[in-house]
Amino acid sequence: MANDVLIDGAGFSVITRIDGLMLLAFFIIFLWYIYGISKCEKDDEEAKIKEIPIPKSLLFIGLGLVCLIFGGKWIVDGAVQLATALGVSESLIGLTIVAAGTSLPELATSAVAAYKHNADIAVGNIVGSNIFNIFLILGVSSIIRPLPFLETSNIDILMTMAASLALFAFMFIGKKKFLERWQGVFFVLVFITYITFLIVRG
Repeated sequence: MANDVLIDGAGFSVITRIDGLMLLAFFIIFLWYIYGISKCEKDDEEAKIKEIPIPKSLLFIGLGLVCLIFGGKWIVDGAVQLATALGVSESLIGLTIVAAGTSLPELATSAVAAYKHNADIAVGNIVGSNIFNIFLILGVSSIIRPLPFLETSNIDILMTMAASLALFAFMFIGKKKFLERWQGVFFVLVFITYITFLIVRG
C-alpha cells in the first residue's frame, strides 16, 4: 500500500484514505476471527482462571491504563527532548526512543504475564499490539490525513516482517509451541543489531 513509487511508478508514495479503509476492514476481520476463537474455547480451561469481581477488574484495568498513559507520555516526551537536543533525526527518534517508550508498557505487561505463567497474555499482548497498530492506528491515521512514505522505511518494514516470520518459525523449532530462552536471546541480539544499524544510519 505504501510503495506507490516502486509498484505503480507514481511520483511519490503515500498511504491514502482508501488504504486506511482497507486496513480498517482487515482490523474488523481480525476482531471477528478473535471472537470466533473465544467462542470455541473449552469450558474446563476457563474454570482454571481465578475469578475476580467485575467492579474490581474494571478498577484494576482503569488504574493500569491511567498509569500506562501518563508513564508512557513522560518517558516519550523526555526522550524526544533529549534526542532533539542531541540533534538526531526524527526518523531515528521515532524508530528508537519513541518506539521504545511506547513499548515499555507492553514489556511490563508481558513480563508480568510470563512470570505468572500466563503465556497467552504475554504473547497475545505483543502480537495483538502490532496488529492493532498497523490495522487500526495506521488505518485511522491515514483516514484523518494521508501519510507520506519514504522508500528508506522499506528496510524497517522488512525488519518487521522478518521478526514476525521468525516468531512463527520458532513456534515449530525445538520445543513446539514454546518460545525457548535461546530464541528469546536471539530476538534480543537481533534487536540490538537493528538499533545499532539505525544509529549508524542516522
